[in-house]
Amino acid sequence: MRAMLLDAPGAPLRLAQIPVPRPGPGEVVVKVEACGVCRTDLHVVDGELPDPKLPLVPGHEIVGRVAALGEGVAGFSLGARVGIPWLGHTCGTCRYCRAGKENLCEHALFTGYTRDGGYAEFALADARYCFPVAESYGAAEAAPLLCAGLIGYRSLRMAGEGRLLGIYGFGAAAHIVAQVARHEGWRLFAFVKPGDEAAKEFARSLGAEWAGDSDEAPPELLDAAIIYAPAGPLVPAALRAVAHGGRVVCAGIHMSDIPSFPYDILWHERSVYSVANLTRADGEEFLALAPKVPVVTTVETMALEEANEGLARLREGRLTGAAVLIMNP
Repeated sequence: MRAMLLDAPGAPLRLAQIPVPRPGPGEVVVKVEACGVCRTDLHVVDGELPDPKLPLVPGHEIVGRVAALGEGVAGFSLGARVGIPWLGHTCGTCRYCRAGKENLCEHALFTGYTRDGGYAEFALADARYCFPVAESYGAAEAAPLLCAGLIGYRSLRMAGEGRLLGIYGFGAAAHIVAQVARHEGWRLFAFVKPGDEAAKEFARSLGAEWAGDSDEAPPELLDAAIIYAPAGPLVPAALRAVAHGGRVVCAGIHMSDIPSFPYDILWHERSVYSVANLTRADGEEFLALAPKVPVVTTVETMALEEANEGLARLREGRLTGAAVLIMNP
């Protein structure tokens, strides 16, 4: 099968022919139709996440059809449409798994990082971490739901019960969570890279009543803020933007260092949270909710061989919405 391989952090991906994987017990092989290009892929490829499996097939926003079933797999049939997310395997026995917090598993494996992902024509997956995907979505349109959507959903749940929500960094995750938040009655305030007028307009088109530069103060103090941009200096900026008791949720897996800040902007029971991975409940709930909203994704499709271009455009901020690789356009 065709696959894009990472041989070393910082190296460009190379197109290769590798064997189609075979499923072991509890696993499925999925014929990949589409795979999103996620910022976490950038962190892996650029070496910001340490010790990836090498050589590695990146990609963890995977949509496809079940092509083979391993021993003991129940709940899926050949041809079933599924999505494969970032969290690819958990041990089931550590303190976190036993407490229903598998997103914190001490022995977790991750799709497109510590196990091969979806920049390929077929992908091997733990069946426990595959989710049904609504047939109402095209494969490319569904792909961003598997990470940008799932992490967006979890970060929104962690934002609490307020009604004024700030979103820092208006990319793939933000454009999905904005639709869910509006559906649930939040008022939206968008913060983008200074001078990025296209991003401001994109945010307004998705229901933001105010869109400004990331270093600006919003017109009202917020109940919560979610940070999707991997920039540590946004944490104190967001703390200054939330009201007493407000929450700041850091939604990325990697962020640059957070600068020191005065205790005064944390006082009055403001809090800072981080989001780690997802749970199976997150996947089931969000993928059932998305077609009811309905969440509409904005995507730019590319051929598998254009993966390096997709990563470059994401790195340089030259995308609106999400880039998605199509295996057989």
